[in-house]
Amino acid sequence: MKVLSDSTTLDLYRGIRNQLDSLLSGLSKSDLNAMVLGLSHSLSRYKLKFSPDKVDTMIVQAIALLDDLDKELNTYSMRVKEWYGWHFPEMTRLIIDNLAYSKVVKKMGFRADCSTTDLSDILPEELEQELKEASEISMGTEIADEDLENIHALCDQIISITEYRTQLYEYLKNRMNAIAPNLTALVGDLVGARLIAHAGSLMTLAKHPASTIQILGAEKALFRALKTKHDTPKYGLIYHASLIGQAGPKHKGKIARIVATKASLSVRVDALGDTDTPDVGIAGRAKVESRLRVLEGHGGKSSGADRKAAGNAKGQKKHEFVASSSYNTSTDATVKASAPEKKRKAESDDESDKKSKKEKKEKKDKKDKKEVVEEKKEKKEKKEKKEKKDKKEKK
Repeated sequence: MKVLSDSTTLDLYRGIRNQLDSLLSGLSKSDLNAMVLGLSHSLSRYKLKFSPDKVDTMIVQAIALLDDLDKELNTYSMRVKEWYGWHFPEMTRLIIDNLAYSKVVKKMGFRADCSTTDLSDILPEELEQELKEASEISMGTEIADEDLENIHALCDQIISITEYRTQLYEYLKNRMNAIAPNLTALVGDLVGARLIAHAGSLMTLAKHPASTIQILGAEKALFRALKTKHDTPKYGLIYHASLIGQAGPKHKGKIARIVATKASLSVRVDALGDTDTPDVGIAGRAKVESRLRVLEGHGGKSSGADRKAAGNAKGQKKHEFVASSSYNTSTDATVKASAPEKKRKAESDDESDKKSKKEKKEKKDKKDKKEVVEEKKEKKEKKEKKEKKDKKEKK
């Protein structure tokens, strides 16, 4: 069949679309609208490529919610410590953990009840004893029952949000192991989830090169460095990976580059591969760890100059060994040089000194001349600028 596609066929298609109602006389307008709606839904579903196994949208939402919960918990914990701190200020210094602080406040109530309250299920024995001793000599003010009720309500919020955060983290960990097992094995579930969320989806992250993955999350610093012509950042979100945390300050940049390379390979296997096992991620992690051991053991890769110096030292040592094996009269301290040889040596030294002094003087003269010429040129330019300015002002 010979296919024809030109302006005439396009006009024909346009006419069919315009007259579709009259051509499909058997269908009512409502049926036609339903057909169009079904077609649009099918097209949209095809574009989304919806798969229940690989739903990276859930990861994006979960990590965003986890960050929001952390912010809320920090705000609430700070507020309850400030609020209850008026009544028992010494407790803030003793109990650092926010959840433990809220549980103790909820169980203890007023400061006076601390000595009779059993806190062994929340605090270790030494800390409990220290808290009871501090309650007896506390400098806090007295509070009413109504104040304590509101503080207890805030403590309930902190405890419930912390429990939900733990549950959400477990959900996120399971999702990451199912969707991106190789990336999770390499950089961890939280860092992997943040990378996916920042890129938008797993497929978009898989399209990024390793250099982009390395500085993902540090875009502001990157563009500022490019604008001001300073050094570009070495890492972004990937900095929080445990492998980079293990490296020393000197080697963090190198390890970040290696981790980004392996992460790029891992995420492509996760997005486009058929396997569900984290073999690539585990192998990549092992390679990064071995490279880290090499860097930490040898203090980094030796440069060419270092290798050359080591070779020269080795050669010199060999030469010294050969020389020592045979008798050499020139190295003997008892053999003295004759008077003519001494004179010739002194004359040659004087000549070389004179020559070096002459060269230095010539260089200095050249430099002085150059500076004088530049100074004259600068004065001339200033004079011309001044004349132009005067002319302008006169006009």
